[in-house]
Amino acid sequence: MKKYLTSIFSFVIYLLAMGNAIEVGASPPAAYEGMRLYVSYCQLCHSPDGKGAGPLAEKMGIQPADLTTTVRSRSDTILKKIITGEGRQTITGRDRHNLISKAMPEWEKVFDESQINSLIAYLRFLSRSNHTLMGDAEVGYQLYQKYCVVCHGEEGGGDGIMGQLMDIQPADHSNPNEMRDIKNHQLINVIRAGKGKYMPAWRNILSRSEIEALVSYIRLLSN
Repeated sequence: MKKYLTSIFSFVIYLLAMGNAIEVGASPPAAYEGMRLYVSYCQLCHSPDGKGAGPLAEKMGIQPADLTTTVRSRSDTILKKIITGEGRQTITGRDRHNLISKAMPEWEKVFDESQINSLIAYLRFLSRSNHTLMGDAEVGYQLYQKYCVVCHGEEGGGDGIMGQLMDIQPADHSNPNEMRDIKNHQLINVIRAGKGKYMPAWRNILSRSEIEALVSYIRLLSN
């Protein structure tokens, strides 16, 4: 008990000393940044789910590729060339961006390399994940920084300062092998009701929509 109280006291002192450093220093996963780019630039044509039935595509009478299947067979290098419009295919000689659609814009002058890598990370999520983003992941990001980072760590690896001080191992949200088999409703239930000795129940703090947003952000951590 004495060790436990000492750990809690040390933790409180740490928070007072650090102020908002945890929130400021947090680094979102690439898939999260890619999602933000996708929402702003891509979903009008490719649709929110990536299947290519966006409202602008319908208006223009075009059929963008279904990214949930197209992306799987292409390397990051090829995807970069498709997005930027750089280079030509070695075999056919066709423009890279035309592999997606003749109406596919060339984004070379819009996105920098980091943004392209982030966008690809999100496209990988769309093509691999069996779980939908049921809430607003941007809201989920803010909630994760406020309530979850202290135990689960900035990247979701279960290495937050609270876990270290209390000598416990919180769930690793960044491990795709562990997260793949956990359904959205199971995550919701754990967040609402808590689990085991150390995972608290958040049902009296977070609304249903906030919990769904939090689950969406957690999904991007394990991409």
